[in-house]
Amino acid sequence: MEKIRHNIDIKKFLPHRDPMLMANYMPYLDSTSVETHFKIEASCIFIQDDRLTETGLIENAAQTCATIVGQSFFEDDDYEGKRSKVIGYISAVKKVEIFQLPKVNDTIVTKGNLLSRHDNDTFSICTIESSTFRKGELIVACTLNFLIHGI
Repeated sequence: MEKIRHNIDIKKFLPHRDPMLMANYMPYLDSTSVETHFKIEASCIFIQDDRLTETGLIENAAQTCATIVGQSFFEDDDYEGKRSKVIGYISAVKKVEIFQLPKVNDTIVTKGNLLSRHDNDTFSICTIESSTFRKGELIVACTLNFLIHGI
């Protein structure tokens, strides 16, 4: 049976912390898709000229997408993310289209979908596509490859 999670504390599933944490809220996560929200604060390290930079947008997409496969390295009953640790690396940026840089105080919504996944005993290699929206308008579309493993 597929595990569907709602209203997840993303800090329990990502090793990132401020100022590198690029998602505040994760309303949905299942085995092939995810959604996160990120309110852009002036204190974000990826702010330049009152806007979130391209690097920040890619990091937001990467953190969002990595949770899809990363969750499989957690024990089923580890809802707090205390016993399981996972780390992921962007192994390739296959495509990035950035249509607009959001401003400080904007909230962006990022959705990821798993395209492919190959596992062995210790790690997964996957390809995930991502779309980021500001006020319902598409501002980023990208496809990323990841290497994700438990530690």
